[in-house]
Amino acid sequence: MPLDAIFLTALTDELNQTLPGARIDKIQQPERDAVLLQLRTPGAGNRKLLLSASSNHPRLHYTQARFENPAQPPMFCMLLRKHLAGGRVLSLRQLPMERAVDLCIESADELGVLSEKHLFLELMGRNSNLILTGPDGRIIDCLRRVDFEMSEKRQVLPGLFYREPPAQGKLDLRGETPQTLRAALDAVDHPTTLDRWLTDRYAGVSPLIARELAWLTTGRTDPDLTALDRAALAEALLPALQGLTARFVPTRLLLAGERKDFSFRPIRQYEGYMTQDSFASFSELLDDFYTGRALAERMRARTQSLHKTLTNQLSRVRRKLANQEKELEATYDRERLRQLGDIVTANLHLIQRGQARLVAADFYDPEMRRIEIPLNVTLSPQQNAAKFYKDYNKAKHAEKFLTEQLVLGRTEETYLASVLEALSRAESERDIADIRAELTEGGYLRQTDRKKQMKTPPSKPMEFRSSDGFQILVGRNNRQNDLLTTKLAYKTDLWLHVQKAHGSHVIIACAGASVPDQTITEAAELAVWYSQARQGHNVPVDLCPVRQVKKPAGAKPGMVVYENYRTVFVTADEALPDRLSRRGAD
Repeated sequence: MPLDAIFLTALTDELNQTLPGARIDKIQQPERDAVLLQLRTPGAGNRKLLLSASSNHPRLHYTQARFENPAQPPMFCMLLRKHLAGGRVLSLRQLPMERAVDLCIESADELGVLSEKHLFLELMGRNSNLILTGPDGRIIDCLRRVDFEMSEKRQVLPGLFYREPPAQGKLDLRGETPQTLRAALDAVDHPTTLDRWLTDRYAGVSPLIARELAWLTTGRTDPDLTALDRAALAEALLPALQGLTARFVPTRLLLAGERKDFSFRPIRQYEGYMTQDSFASFSELLDDFYTGRALAERMRARTQSLHKTLTNQLSRVRRKLANQEKELEATYDRERLRQLGDIVTANLHLIQRGQARLVAADFYDPEMRRIEIPLNVTLSPQQNAAKFYKDYNKAKHAEKFLTEQLVLGRTEETYLASVLEALSRAESERDIADIRAELTEGGYLRQTDRKKQMKTPPSKPMEFRSSDGFQILVGRNNRQNDLLTTKLAYKTDLWLHVQKAHGSHVIIACAGASVPDQTITEAAELAVWYSQARQGHNVPVDLCPVRQVKKPAGAKPGMVVYENYRTVFVTADEALPDRLSRRGAD
């Protein structure tokens, strides 16, 4: 994902069309390394500007994504509010061919005196940072403090003057001339590829763009530079370099429908291997590309410990089930124990105390073949016979006990798998808190500090509006599924669930009214999307009135039984939840 200096140039040019003059209404820090500015832009209405210093996905763009704020704002967020809230954006400037921008903001201090402050966003991978400086250039504070032990070249600490990132000694391709380019190419006297030479020579050129330039000029992405005609290469390369910044087109690259890359221009090197499309703006491109990916990574990090706990519990239950199934299978041969007891009893007169085995005719065998029966030398003949009967009765009782335990174990396995599936769909801290509370109530987690638990209010079921105007409610987890089905829904509403798979309970709020097929299809698609089967095709979804759904006494959260249902077959549409949620917001 090359958010390189040239891409940042295009993005900065675009943002400068609306940012200057914008008022900062609110400042939020929804993530540890991201700040959200709520802006009132002149002529463009309210906008949200995201400044992310993430080590994996640093970026800057307008966003329409919804972020959940922490219960307590971080200290850096409070500092930004103190210095920048109510301020006016004066300019957005990119540092010369660097992956860094300077957001200049005019704001008032405690005495009402206006002054210029600068918010620097450095988009440099693991060294990404967000730095606030005063009008004198001194650092007020920063997202990541860098002391002398961390870097000898550049320290970033409150009180120090802000210094731009060290120059890499590369050239600005916009200043290249035919003479300098030819001389540079002729000076290459060591084995290297053209794309590698381009990234080493020019600032702001990502590997993707270097390969694209190589492909445009030679027909290959990594040709051996020493084997090329330098004069012909210089003649073809110069217009290609100049054309990079001539026209910017927000471009997204897709592989089998999955977002794989993006660029500031159409990419030709893949020749049909990847498909590509364009966006109206770079902000829309970045918002589309990163929102889902960033949410998934954020949730994966935040649910890691819970996921490990659930996985371990599920593995333990499955191992226990496997052992119980083996034990149960062994009880099926208990009838032979009773038969052996009968044979020993019939031959007590032939057994001497201390005898290790009995050889006698098996009168349960139609051919009356002789068999050898092992005996316990420490027991009397009568005790040996009684032991076979005792083992028979023990196996008989074990079958009943193990059958009951297997039912309980399989129920627990199903339940834990459903919680694990709900955890994979968690989209916010509230979702995680709900699942954690559910596991704590079930005894799978230890009770934690109640005060910390009370900070996060329980989440609400997802709400959608169908094309026909019907309200559709979707549970986020097992507790919400119970709440929806047994408390919130009317008995005459419609209930939907994916057949034989873990997923959300879906309610169509119809109060007994006739529901159009389109609404049923959309609700069924939502049921598939919020389930284990979201990648399937023609997935069966059962539906029936809520009155036909019952929760057995003592059942785990989210587990119900239902009858008198019908089944529809649908394939999930990835865009449907967003489309119906926007309709609901309208």
